[in-house]
Amino acid sequence: MKKSSDGKSAEREIRNKRAFHDYFVDETFEAGIVLRGAEVKSLRAGHAQISDAFVRGNRLGELFLYNAEIAGYKFCDDAEYNHTRPRKLLLHSSEIKKILVALERDRSPVIPLKIFFKGNLAKVDIAICRGKKLFDKRETLKKKEALRDAERAMSMRTRGMQ
Repeated sequence: MKKSSDGKSAEREIRNKRAFHDYFVDETFEAGIVLRGAEVKSLRAGHAQISDAFVRGNRLGELFLYNAEIAGYKFCDDAEYNHTRPRKLLLHSSEIKKILVALERDRSPVIPLKIFFKGNLAKVDIAICRGKKLFDKRETLKKKEALRDAERAMSMRTRGMQ
């Protein structure tokens, strides 16, 4: 396990790399996630993928994470394990209501941005998003490239002065 600069162990984060490319992120929430024992060990090892995952609500006012693939832990022999089962998300009731309104009335997608550990608890950052059009994606890529070029020019300039 890696140690960070403040002495605490730095756990692996599972990130949704396509989220900021495909969506404008409006509002984020930190949610707990209900996992089984072997799933926690698999997450700690970094064996998960959330690029196709999304959040949906049910009639009881609960939120579930769908299509999040958490691979089976290699030392656990569970033949009935389902890698992509729906996993319940734990949030405050006011946050759940806000997300359900966004899902039902606004038809906004709610997607996970990352899965991480806070202490010993597994957490999921979820976001209410708006979809990007193709020209928005192109514009974002142009801005990133311009920023990268500017940073490269600044670093070259600072290297030349030393």
